[in-house]
Amino acid sequence: MGQMRLNKIIADAGITSRRGADELIDSGRVSVDGITIREMGSKFDPDLVKVEVDGETIKRSLTKSYLALHKPKGVLSTMYDPDGRASLSDFIDLRKERLFHVGRLDKDSEGLILLTNDGELTFRATHPSFGLEKTYIIEYDGKLPTGVDKSLLKGVELEDGMGRVLSFKELSARWIEVTIHEGRYHIIRRLMEAVEVDVLRLIRTRFGPISLGDTPEGRWRDLNNGELTNLRNVLKL
Repeated sequence: MGQMRLNKIIADAGITSRRGADELIDSGRVSVDGITIREMGSKFDPDLVKVEVDGETIKRSLTKSYLALHKPKGVLSTMYDPDGRASLSDFIDLRKERLFHVGRLDKDSEGLILLTNDGELTFRATHPSFGLEKTYIIEYDGKLPTGVDKSLLKGVELEDGMGRVLSFKELSARWIEVTIHEGRYHIIRRLMEAVEVDVLRLIRTRFGPISLGDTPEGRWRDLNNGELTNLRNVLKL
């Protein structure tokens, strides 16, 4: 098969994303043929070496899975929580393969989150250079400040730089819809706070070309062929 970056070998086994694999390598949790590897960018032939994560031998996942989950509020965007709090794996316990999440939603946010064992797709879908657009609907309290749409579209100065939305739409007296392309920490909530919009609910309804649709809260569905093709096209896979 030829040599491959260690983080991609780990991602292809459905352990975590390539970015998550880098964190495992950096923390000394990965070994190749019994030798702990900490050097980023190390390459090996997966057919010729034994790769272990936390002492467990990993195997390449030849069958790829792609799920759309409707994450409820109060659930952590992680596959496992050592403190026993609700996590994404609680909703896919019938699935036998190892899956990991594509990006995150904060604990108090709801809506669409993708789960897969495709490390390359995850890497591209979460990399800023691909700029996948994400759409959210927001329930707010009180009255919408005058000119809030113009402010958000023009850009708002945050502590870590300028932030802006790509589109803004008033859906009703209590709901708005915004689209962004970046994934900075709590970016939507921080933008809303900056323009004095009091957020009651934050729901992601679209991730790139994938829509939440009518998937019930706490349930998941497999992406259909058309959705997967569209996603791969956007990510140039």
